[in-house]
Amino acid sequence: MKKKVILVAGVRPNFMKIAPLWRELKKYPAEFQPLIIHTGQHYDADMSDIFFRDLQLPAPDIYLGVGSGTLSRQTAAVMVKFEKTLEKEKPDLVVVVGDVNSTLAAGLATVQYRIRKNSALPLLAHVEAGLRSFDRTMPEEINRTLTDSISDYLFTTTADDNKNLFREGIAPKKIFLVGDIMVDSLHFFLDRTDKNQDALKEFGLKKSAYAVLTLHRPSNVDSKETLANLTKTFCEISKTLPIIFPCHPRTAKNLEVFGLKDIIQKSGLILTKPLGYLDFIHLISNSCLVITDSGSLQTETAVLGIPCFTLRKNTERPITIIKGATVLIGNNSAKLKSEVAKVLVGKGKKPSRIPLWDGKTATRIVSILRLMEI
Repeated sequence: MKKKVILVAGVRPNFMKIAPLWRELKKYPAEFQPLIIHTGQHYDADMSDIFFRDLQLPAPDIYLGVGSGTLSRQTAAVMVKFEKTLEKEKPDLVVVVGDVNSTLAAGLATVQYRIRKNSALPLLAHVEAGLRSFDRTMPEEINRTLTDSISDYLFTTTADDNKNLFREGIAPKKIFLVGDIMVDSLHFFLDRTDKNQDALKEFGLKKSAYAVLTLHRPSNVDSKETLANLTKTFCEISKTLPIIFPCHPRTAKNLEVFGLKDIIQKSGLILTKPLGYLDFIHLISNSCLVITDSGSLQTETAVLGIPCFTLRKNTERPITIIKGATVLIGNNSAKLKSEVAKVLVGKGKKPSRIPLWDGKTATRIVSILRLMEI
């Protein structure tokens, strides 16, 4: 009997994670009917629509359109609307990915629906389970921990993630080490992006002679003092190394409100709107280093061998420090400038291969699902 599988996406990184799963599930039309649910947590064209096109995904089967709001309001809005989707579609399995509000909300709605219906279905699977920063002040840490606690299948990226789940009392039979799903999309599209030089030409950049910057976390962009200090540091670095800065809407708004755009315009910092996946991966893969507060970019740079300076005090992906190219910077401007200087003289961190980060994670997940009694 064909199993109906709902794939839930809410923000840009989610789209990159469900794309390989959707493609793999579509290889078995007699066994699976995958549906894509877009919650609308990221809802403008730059943060959403272009990624569906670039990732060769069809239009979402259902769009919830929850939009922005506080953490609680956004989570509640997804739960209410997703519950209606469960009532209508009656899926066998719900797959949530990552650690955003949509992840937890869809997970909670799924298990509560199951309890209310006194039913064994739908089951809940969490892809990227077991990631831990051990920082409970981060909303993402709460989302990922709670989602893991209620999931039936937990698909992990590294052996360390398994250990985190074991410590939290998760039954070993629920946990499957499969690798990092982000790497699947990276491998799938990397050759295609290499054939497209438009992104470099558009911004006047030369291969291996520029940096890519992303910034979006509240701890970095919501405080005027913090954002001003970081902006000043970026502008100083840009005097010797061009930096392209695809700017998240939240960050762009705060740069405007805090009166920091004038500083950027007088520097070598190239401020641009958010880019599509293909252009963005092309820029990253041809850069000499990345400066970011993104978790996903730590994964991608580790695989690409690009030094990644992470503007956070901790990370849920410690493997990218141990074996990858990540260096934790926090808000330490002096350390950031020092690490950039090392790269420019050829003394940057050299990554090594990470087990199972080979572009075959979706294949392993679907192979497991095919054997499960759903």
